[in-house]
Order: sequence, then structure tokens, then C-alpha cells
Amino acid sequence: MPINMQYMRLNLTRLPFHGTEDCWELEMITMNNKRAAAFSLLFFLVFLHPLHGCALQANRTSPGPPAVIVFGDSVVDPGNNNAILTIVKCNYPPYGKDFVGHKATGRFSNGKIPSDLIASQLGIKEYVPAYLGTDLSSYDLITGVSFASGGCGFDPLTSQLVSAISMDEQLSLFMEYKEKVKAIVGDKKAAYITKNSIYFIVTGTDDLANTYFPTPFRRFEFDLPSYINFTVQSASTFIQKLYHSGARKISVVGVPPIGCLPSQRTLAGGIERICDPTYNQAAMFLNSQLSKESERLNSTLTKSRIRYVDMYTPLLDIILHPSKYVFSNLVIQIIGFVESKRGCCGTGTFEVTQTCNSLTTFTCEDTSKYVFWDSYHPTERAYKILLRKLTQRYGPSIN
Repeated sequence: MPINMQYMRLNLTRLPFHGTEDCWELEMITMNNKRAAAFSLLFFLVFLHPLHGCALQANRTSPGPPAVIVFGDSVVDPGNNNAILTIVKCNYPPYGKDFVGHKATGRFSNGKIPSDLIASQLGIKEYVPAYLGTDLSSYDLITGVSFASGGCGFDPLTSQLVSAISMDEQLSLFMEYKEKVKAIVGDKKAAYITKNSIYFIVTGTDDLANTYFPTPFRRFEFDLPSYINFTVQSASTFIQKLYHSGARKISVVGVPPIGCLPSQRTLAGGIERICDPTYNQAAMFLNSQLSKESERLNSTLTKSRIRYVDMYTPLLDIILHPSKYVFSNLVIQIIGFVESKRGCCGTGTFEVTQTCNSLTTFTCEDTSKYVFWDSYHPTERAYKILLRKLTQRYGPSIN
């Protein structure tokens, strides 16, 4: 399909894709077709090819964290929910459609999830495994795991509603994990790993989308501002407990534009399925309070590096302007996202977890054209672009 373009802006960040191709995500503004193709080819031959070797060399020589350790919800759950009794599972097709071996590992996407991409970017390993239900090697343990559980939130009730692993339970698993690491490498090395690892906390979306808005339980107790303050205080308590357990480099990832998720468009966006402003305003207020609290903790907890990470702004831009995010490979194919209001699975309007399955639903042919995999979770490609934007702002370790 021809693309009418006037000029193009290229970004030098390399994004590894599956297979043997070297692929690059390009943020397109517009360029004449012939000029765009010629410029893309020239740019690759002159700049990208030699820079590829430089990038690999830089990755080999730059010091980095020894491990990536993850807490949170389905965005970063690589399969912990496989090992527990909960309805929030995805260890069956078509999940994992574009994962290695087309395997449904329990990751809530078609391929890699953010924790995998960050660990790979840092040169630690390609995948961050689930702590539960996985045959973990010594190397798996000392380089980091994920304790995240789909359906979890800062609010304990959020986890209870779907029998997910709560944040406090995830912290208990972390304490157990530390003892296993200590048994492998000894006290001194274990203390080093605990202190110098990067910790990611990715949750809060389900508190609003699954607990406060659709159920009456918390609305009996709190108005929206009060509930958000309660949620942020729960987050603060968790961060402090994690700090006192030895963590120092902690990235607290904010919630996305909830009102623009395909499922929430269906539930609250009316017949035209617009982004719901109430849900987005709630997300922005939660993020604002979470950012302030992260700054406060960073200034009060000695030798800590606690950073709030804004996921809302870059993801909203991808959702609202999908066509400007293009993909270019060695044969100069240029394809922007074509769909950001629906997921790839089924109708893309409501299917998620159990309703996204190979028995009753179909999937799109080309997931690279979709921002969302199901009605709630982005595709691997969208995550890669999001990580690129976060890396530009916060650095490779997103901390």
C-alpha cells in the first residue's frame, strides 16, 4: 500500500526482533515514497550497519546491574499465575503466538513482555522467568526473576477479587528468593546482588479498572481522590518494605491511559468507543500522586534511587498517533500501526485471558500492525517502541 510522506525522522536505537533480521523502529513524521525508501537504504548502509557493531561493543564494556527483579501485575507476569488457582491465566494459545516456539508461557501478550525487553537491553538475559512454577537454574535466580501476578494491584482487595498474588505475598516470595541466592553465591555476593539489582514495580491499573470503577466495594468507602490516596499509600508502604529488604534502585512505573485500553473503550466509551476521559483523569491523578511519593521516598530513604517512570504519556501517543510508528527492515518495508482501538485477538473489544483462546476466537494475521494484543495488553512490538521511548528519557536501566 503506498504511503504519502514528506519527510522522516529516524531514531538510532536498535530494537532486536525475533529471528535473524536486524530491525529498527523508526518514528515517522512524513516523506515522499521514493525519497523515503532511498533515504532509508542509504541511512542503513552508511550509519546503522557500522553502528550495530559499536552498539554491541558498548553493551559488552558498560557495567550494569547484576539482575532484574520484578513485582506487579499482568504486564510483567511471565507465568506466575500458571502455578496458582486463579481465573487470570493465559498459558494457552493464542497467547505466545510470536514467542519463541510459539509457546504460551503465561505472558499476557503475543511475545516478549517489558521485563524481558529490559533484561535483554541491559545484556543480562533474554527472558526474566517466573519465580513460581518454573524449573529455575542457579543462573536464572542470580540474574533475576519476576514475582508479578496478573490481576494484582497496590490495593489488597484487587488481588483478592481474582485470587492473584498480592504485593505483600510477592514480597514474601522475594525474601524466600534471597535465601536461595545466598545459598548459591554466599552472603557477600548475595548482598551485592540485592543492593545493585534493578527493581521494577508495575501495577495499579487493575486497582482502577477492575476494582474501583466496576465494583461497588471500595466506592462504599472512598470517593475517587480518597481511593487514589489510599492506593498511593499502599504503594509507599510496599516500596519502603522493599527498601528495608535491601533494594536500592527501584523504578515505580505509572499506570497507562486506562480509558484508552480497548476493553475500557468498550465498557465506558459509548457507542463510538472513545477514550473515556474519567478513567484517564483518574490514571493521571494516580500517576501524579505516585510520582510525588516516589520523589519523597527518594529524598528520605538513605542511598536509594527511587524513580517514577511515566508510561502514560508515551503509550498515549502511540495509541493516538499509531501510523507514525513505522517498522523498517533490510528490504525497506515500511509499515505503521494500523489499529490502536482494538486488540488482535478476536473482535479486539473485550477478549482477554479466558475469552482470548484458540477454540472460540481468531487472531489477526499480522500482530505488528496492532498496538494491542488483546483488549488489555499491548503487543510485543508496541512494548518495544514504548521501551525505546522510556530509554530515551530515563536511560537503558529505566532508573
